[in-house]
Amino acid sequence: MFEKRCLMANTFNELNGLENSSKNLISSAIWHEFNTSLRGFIRKRVSNEQDMEDILQEVFLKIHNNIEGLKDKNRIHAWVYQITRNVIIDYYRKNNKRIQLTELTEDLASTKEEDDMSANEEIAGCLRAMIDHMPEKYKDAIISTEFQNKTQKELAEQCGLSLSGAKSRVQRGRSILKEMLLGCCSLEFDHCGNVVDYNHKTKNCKFC
Repeated sequence: MFEKRCLMANTFNELNGLENSSKNLISSAIWHEFNTSLRGFIRKRVSNEQDMEDILQEVFLKIHNNIEGLKDKNRIHAWVYQITRNVIIDYYRKNNKRIQLTELTEDLASTKEEDDMSANEEIAGCLRAMIDHMPEKYKDAIISTEFQNKTQKELAEQCGLSLSGAKSRVQRGRSILKEMLLGCCSLEFDHCGNVVDYNHKTKNCKFC
C-alpha cells in the first residue's frame, strides 16, 4: 500500500476552515505525492492518452474543490483513489462505453481503497515469481535472507559455505534477480526509492 501519507500530515492540522492559500498548498502537496501513481492507475484503465490526461486533470480539480471534506488525514490515500475511480466511471458513462463500463465497475468493486496494491507490491509479486525460476542455490539464498530474515552467517552454516561464499551467493542472486526484473519492466521511482509506476517491455512476460 502507498505509504507516504505523512507528507501532508502537518498541513492537514489546519484542514478545517481553510483559507485559499492553505487550500492551494494542500492541493499542491497532493499533486506532488500522487501525480505519478495516479497517472499509472488511470492509464491501465483508459487506453486513450489524451483522455487519460483529461481524467487526471479532472481528478485533481475535484480534489482541490472538495479538500475541506477530508476530515481524517490518514484516509488521504483512500479518498484520492475513490475520487479517481468515480471520475473514470463518469468518463465511461459519458462516452457510452457500456461494455467497458460494466467490466470497469466490476473491477473497481472487487477491491477496497485501503487494499489497493501499490506499484511496489505489484512488482513484489512479480519478483516472487522470478525467484521461483532462479537456479536453486541462488533461489535458496534469496529466500533465506530476504524472506526468512536469516543472516548471511546462518545461510553459510545452512549451506556449508564460508561467510564470504554466502555473501557472494546472495550478491549474485540479487544481481540475477535485478537482471530478470529490468529485462521484464521499465521502472519509475520516487525520491524515496519506491516504485511508483512501471511498464512491461513485452506482452508475453511469464512472471507478471
